[in-house]
Amino acid sequence: MNVGLGDSQRRILEHLKRRGTGSIPELAAELDLNVETVRTHVKALAADGLVERGGTRRRGPGRPEILYGLTDEAEPYFPRREGHVLEAFVRFLEESGEQDVVDRFYADYVEQRRPKALARVKGLEGEVRLEEVARILTEDGFMAEIERDEGKRPTLRVCHCPIRHLVDVTKAPCRAEIGFVRELFGEPLARVSYIPSGDPACSYRVVESSAASAAGDALTS
Repeated sequence: MNVGLGDSQRRILEHLKRRGTGSIPELAAELDLNVETVRTHVKALAADGLVERGGTRRRGPGRPEILYGLTDEAEPYFPRREGHVLEAFVRFLEESGEQDVVDRFYADYVEQRRPKALARVKGLEGEVRLEEVARILTEDGFMAEIERDEGKRPTLRVCHCPIRHLVDVTKAPCRAEIGFVRELFGEPLARVSYIPSGDPACSYRVVESSAASAAGDALTS
């Protein structure tokens, strides 16, 4: 499970994952915790959007017990394998001579994002446009920022690659993404640093058209 939660909170999530739902008294008994302690943890987990009420259950006389279950937001706190499966699938396609399938998939993936992203930068210029491009990429998981070095043009730094392991198998995402980023900027760009080459970020700088083609294409080949 992910870090960021206390041991008791993780145990509560694990119990709800295994059982589907549970009441506070039931959780306290199963996990050997004080009822009020469990109540406090469940309240905190609910505030974080990880736990929600899931109905009631009556076991005898008195008020029915409130049942709690996990929300979809809790899923990242448990092991996931989609990335590894996708990586293996893409490797299979590459080794089977189906590189064109991978390229077409990523071209289509970018195309699905393109209209909404371009609408957000339409009419924007200069620093305002750069900041909006950084926001768009950050929302996609790339942790983008604008760096301003004295005497140089602004540089877009992409500090995280959310599909890093996949890029080790194929450079199709890189080829598709640099074209997308260039279009968002509305100016020729060169990629001047590259995470797969050992750099801390993928960085893009506005340059002359010929320089953009040479530098960008060399890094994505």
